Amino acid sequence: MSGKSTRNVFIVLFRGVGGATQLPTAPLRKALAEAGFGDVSTYINSGNAMLSSTLTPKQTQAEIAAIVAREFGFEKDIMLVERGDWKRILKGNPFPDAVDRPTTLHVFILAKKPEPAAIDALLARAVGGERLVVRDKVLYLHVPESFSTSKLPPVMDRILGTVSTARNWRTMEALGKMAEEIG
Repeated sequence: MSGKSTRNVFIVLFRGVGGATQLPTAPLRKALAEAGFGDVSTYINSGNAMLSSTLTPKQTQAEIAAIVAREFGFEKDIMLVERGDWKRILKGNPFPDAVDRPTTLHVFILAKKPEPAAIDALLARAVGGERLVVRDKVLYLHVPESFSTSKLPPVMDRILGTVSTARNWRTMEALGKMAEEIG
């Protein structure tokens, strides 16, 4: 691999993994390692990986996309977050009162920063104590009742005009811990 000489640690989030779309973790780890990525690991069977790379973020993302398309026929969006950015996302949680119920707190990584009017339109749909905050390309969503019954996640990408992938707070913290343990 060519690119920068220093290795950056990235959390890799595959969008749309689960149900009918499976991305087998052991073969994924093997394919990424064989491509020259370091420190390759995965977390639960729902589209979470970790690796280090000497490539730029854009090059790393493109290489991962090419590998999973070629090896697994998987051609969905892939979000890449650098370890330092992940740490800032965790520290920036605007809903610290929700961390004791981590399945009610979700972080959406957005492909691009949404327009303020789109954020307002999404906020207007929040009901039953639902709260959300958008910071650049990160959306924090607290759904005190249930993520699966909230009407916000199914319409989020359409209203915000961008693609996203979400992880609950438990997964966010676990991935952050894994990233910190790498070199």
